Amino acid sequence: MIADVRVGSEVSAGQVIGRIGGGSHCAGCLHWGLRRGGDYLDPLQLVGGGDPRGGVRLVGTERREVVKRAADARAALLQGHVTGPADAQDAARSAGRHGFLPPVAGGITSAFGMRFHPVLRIWKLHDGTDYGARCGSPIRAPQAGRVSAASVSAGYGNRLMIDHGLIDGRHVITGFNHATGYLVDVGQRVARGQVIGHVGSTGFSTGCHLHLMLWLDGGLSNPATYF
Repeated sequence: MIADVRVGSEVSAGQVIGRIGGGSHCAGCLHWGLRRGGDYLDPLQLVGGGDPRGGVRLVGTERREVVKRAADARAALLQGHVTGPADAQDAARSAGRHGFLPPVAGGITSAFGMRFHPVLRIWKLHDGTDYGARCGSPIRAPQAGRVSAASVSAGYGNRLMIDHGLIDGRHVITGFNHATGYLVDVGQRVARGQVIGHVGSTGFSTGCHLHLMLWLDGGLSNPATYF
């Protein structure tokens, strides 16, 4: 952001302190953090109406209706039906590429690419796409496949991999990270749209979200190329 106040300034609730800038890991968005001492906390605790898990996504006033329509369309697609105005139906039909469903009914909060890591505090590759979603929200298989791996690590937390085989001539594997847990086991076949787990904040995470990863022919790729 471009700051309108100086270090040491006293500010009041509702005061304009700056303007959204560009050149970061997302275009026209605000990355809002919360710290208590040296600990990173979920900032939605401050605006979630008493629910520490939150349920809020901050967007500019000029984009609220667009974001709401897109979120409604994704939710309808995940439920297996589309209702509402024609623009919502069009958004739902175009939500994925190569027949892949969005894994959660939430907006993208951080795209694939270099960024300043909010936990490690270093510039590094953000190796997937983050979807903001409430803790406990269902994670759905974006395409049919077989569960190829499940693990727990310090960085990714609870992790699951699905091998989708050949899709449009490419060998596709997807990875799901930070979940509270998963409902499927290694070797199990899953159907497109099947609930495979629930959104959490395990591992290096500042709040509940899904970190989605994609491999094409064995190489790490930007999920936006297939979603």
